[in-house]
Amino acid sequence: MSSPNLHPMLNVAVKAARAAGAIINRAALDVEAVRISQKQVNDFVTEVDHAAEKVIIETLLTAYPGHGILAEESGSEFGAKDSDFVWIIDPLDGTTNFIHGFPVYCVSIALAVKGKVEQAVVYDPSRNDLFTATKGRGAYMNDRRIRVSKRVKLSDCLISTGFPFRTGDNFKQYLAIMSDLMPKMAGLRRPGAAALDLAYVAAGFTDGFFETGLNPWDVAAGSLLVTEAGGLVGNFTGEPEFLEQRECLAGAPRIYGQLVPMLAKYSKFAGVDDKMRASHRMRQVAATANPEADTSADLYARTTTSGLDAENADATDETPAVPAAPVAASPRKLTRIRRDAPTPPAEGDPTAR
Repeated sequence: MSSPNLHPMLNVAVKAARAAGAIINRAALDVEAVRISQKQVNDFVTEVDHAAEKVIIETLLTAYPGHGILAEESGSEFGAKDSDFVWIIDPLDGTTNFIHGFPVYCVSIALAVKGKVEQAVVYDPSRNDLFTATKGRGAYMNDRRIRVSKRVKLSDCLISTGFPFRTGDNFKQYLAIMSDLMPKMAGLRRPGAAALDLAYVAAGFTDGFFETGLNPWDVAAGSLLVTEAGGLVGNFTGEPEFLEQRECLAGAPRIYGQLVPMLAKYSKFAGVDDKMRASHRMRQVAATANPEADTSADLYARTTTSGLDAENADATDETPAVPAAPVAASPRKLTRIRRDAPTPPAEGDPTAR
């Protein structure tokens, strides 16, 4: 049912999200009967994804036939190709959770106008929780205004994330990040649906969120929820233009400000020195986790040398150098050797000169 308090375009998005949620809930009653295919390793799509996406697109284009569409399963196949208004859709964020019957998944719909997200809906069908936001009008959960948490100490915070699961993901980097962050916070969680993670940051259920490898449809709606709830969203270096950069950091302002310095060196946009520090940190963590493992392979394209070697290093050498582990210098001992004076050769000695 539409609400007179919502923006007309947001009302249409809510209608589309609820229609998709109904399809998802019906399928959840017998999830073992759902047909599943695999897009790539550990990346699944079901007939439910396709059916939910279809009803969302039909609902949106019926109301706004001149708008564009960017959807997870169909890309930009539908809608106008050159419109300033583009709906960004994830019909079922958390598909892996869904096919296992783990009830953490959602529908995510956002409207970008000239590249800026202005409307957002994240709908959790298993709990019937509806998160909405219109740019400049605040964020809401089930018609109740929501705000990010008021915590200011990272040690008190619950942070959500997403673990790497695709071929080619940097597992060592995530181990290093977790090693850096987990001792400094109250808890780290991996729910498995980025759009819902961002909605929970907006509602103050968690204090922050970070993840890499994300697409625009994973974060578009959730990012507006966070900013309209008083939070901050950007990439790992804190830059706000993150939507297509495949890394996302969000949180309450004071917590966001503490997370940026800790995550910045792990960003693909970090400077060379930061990347080298991250590479060194990853080696440390890998060596601690498995002392017998070979950690000589460089985790980035280049590494650094120290001391005199750095002055002589060939800048064009493409072979990654491995920095030697620092060794404590032992004091050198000076030993005096007493030598007896040589005995002069006897007269007539043929060796005498």
